[in-house]
Amino acid sequence: MVRCCTSSLLVLLVLSWAFAGCSSTPAQDSGGPLPPEQAAYDVLHYDLDVTVTPARERIEGEVAVRAAVEDTLGVLVLNLDRRLSVRQAWEGGEDGAVRRLVERRNGQNELWIDLGRSYVPGDTLRARVAYAGSPRVAPNPPWDGGLTWDETPTGAPWVATSCQTEGADLWWPVKDHPSDEPDSMDLAFTVPDSLVAASNGRLRSVERASDSTKTYRWHVSTPINTYNVALNAAPYVSLDTTYTSTSGDAVPVSAYVLPSDSARAARALPAFLDQVRFLEDTLGPYPPRADKYGLAQSPFLGMEHQSLIAYGHDFTPGGLGHGAPFDALHFHELAHEWYGNLVTVRDWKDFWLHEGPATYLEALYAEERQGDSAYHGRIDRFRQAMTGGAPIARRGPTTAGEIYHGDVYYRGALILHTLRHVIGEEALRTLLRRFAYPDGPVRDGETPFRHVTTGEFMRLAESVSGRSLDAFFEVYLYRDTLPVLETSRADGRLQLRWTHTGEATFEVPVPVRVADSTRRVSMTGGEGRLSVPADADVEVDPAGWVLRRQ
Repeated sequence: MVRCCTSSLLVLLVLSWAFAGCSSTPAQDSGGPLPPEQAAYDVLHYDLDVTVTPARERIEGEVAVRAAVEDTLGVLVLNLDRRLSVRQAWEGGEDGAVRRLVERRNGQNELWIDLGRSYVPGDTLRARVAYAGSPRVAPNPPWDGGLTWDETPTGAPWVATSCQTEGADLWWPVKDHPSDEPDSMDLAFTVPDSLVAASNGRLRSVERASDSTKTYRWHVSTPINTYNVALNAAPYVSLDTTYTSTSGDAVPVSAYVLPSDSARAARALPAFLDQVRFLEDTLGPYPPRADKYGLAQSPFLGMEHQSLIAYGHDFTPGGLGHGAPFDALHFHELAHEWYGNLVTVRDWKDFWLHEGPATYLEALYAEERQGDSAYHGRIDRFRQAMTGGAPIARRGPTTAGEIYHGDVYYRGALILHTLRHVIGEEALRTLLRRFAYPDGPVRDGETPFRHVTTGEFMRLAESVSGRSLDAFFEVYLYRDTLPVLETSRADGRLQLRWTHTGEATFEVPVPVRVADSTRRVSMTGGEGRLSVPADADVEVDPAGWVLRRQ
C-alpha cells in the first residue's frame, strides 16, 4: 500500500485514516495469534464465486476450500465479517457433500463449521460456504477498507475492494491470517453486462447470461496472500501487450482503464513497464509473470493487489510522483510484487519488510534515473515524513492494526539507507536481491513465493556483509525512539557518542566532513573520536546517511 510523502498530503491522509477508523462499526484486524483450530490446517486452494449487484451494493457468493490437515480437528474455522450472513455450509467434495452446522463466535467474526467427524494429519479437507449480504463500505480506502461503490465520470458503476489491514473476510469467507496463502485460486465474478470484472491471475473465460450479466473467470497459478485477492468492476477497456521478462518469459500485460483515460494510460504504459524492468534488474524476474502484469484503474489511491495493481491517479506525465522524477504511486505498488507478494510476512509483526523496502526502492529508482541528488531528495522526503515514537517491528504475534503506521514505510526505508552506509551499496543490493530470490538464477519459470521473517532478513544481511548486525536491527526496529548522537569538540578533538540505545552496544560509523574531505569515524563500543584542526570547518554526517534523532 502507498502513503503520500508530501507533508500536507501526509497529514490529511493520516488524519482521515485515523478518524475513519473511529466509525461506529469498525472492522476486526487481520492476524494476531493463530487459533489452534486454524493452525491445524493449511489451505491449498480457494474457489471463489461472487455475484455483484452494484445497484443494491450487495454481493452473494460461495467459496470452496481445499486444505491439508496438519493436526487433528473436528471443526473448520474460517473468518467472515459479521455484516455478511451464511446461507449454508457443506463438508466434502461436490459429490456427496453433506450440510453442516455453522456457529458464529468471537464477536461473530469466526465461522465454526462442524465437520461431523475427526480429520487427522495427512487428510485432505474440502468444504463450501454460501454467503450473502451488504459488505462493509470502505470508509477511507485503501487505509480503512471494504467495498468501494463509486461511479465513473459518466455515471456507470465503479466497484473495487481493499482490505489490507482488516483482511479478506470483509467480503468472503477465508482463513484470515497472513501465514496461510493458498497455492492457487480460481475466481468468478458475475456483474452487469455493461461492466468488466478485472481480477488477479489470468482471464480464462467470459460467459454471457440471459439475465444481462456476464461472468468473468480468473485463475491464479501462484500462491497469493488473501488480502491481495481483488475485484475491480467498471466499464473498463483493456490495453493489452506483452512484456519480455529478464527470465525470458513472455508476460501478458493488461491495463484495465476507464475509456475516458485510455489514451493517457496508453502513453503512460511504457514508463510503467520501464519500472518493471528496473525492478527485475534490481531484484530478479517479475514474480507473477506466469499470470500477468496487470493494472486496474481504481476509485481510490492504490494497492498492491497481486498481478492487478490498483492505480488511482490519472496517468498524466510524471504521474503522482510526490516530488519524484517518475510516477511513485505506480512504482510503490509495483515494488510490492517482490516485497509483499513474492515474499510475505508470516505475521504482521514483521510488516516493515513489505513497506520499508518498497519505499526505499523508490530512492534507488530515482538514483537510476537522475543520479545521486535525486536519491538523496527521496531520502530527505522520507526523513521529513517520519514521525517516530513507535517501534516498526514486534517480537510476538501482532494484528495489522497494531503495527500499521507511517514509520513502517519511512523509518523502514531509512533503515535500509543507513544499512547501505554501514555495509556498502553492493552488499545492500545483493541483500535485497537474494532476499527476493535466495537461490540465484531462476530456472524453468519457477518463482519462490514464500513467507519470511525479520530474523531471516537479519541473518542474510549478516551473511552478505560478513559482520554482526544484531545491535543495528535491535535499535532501529524494536525501540520506540531513535538513537541520539552526542558530539563535543575541544582541544583539537571531536568526540562522538551514541546514546539512547538501551542495552545494545551501537556501533554505526559516522561520516564527518572536515574542511573539504569526509572521513568515516568508527564507533567502537558506541564511541568515536577524530582529531580536527582548531580552525577547521566541521560537519557531522553532512549527506544524512545515519538515521538518528535530530
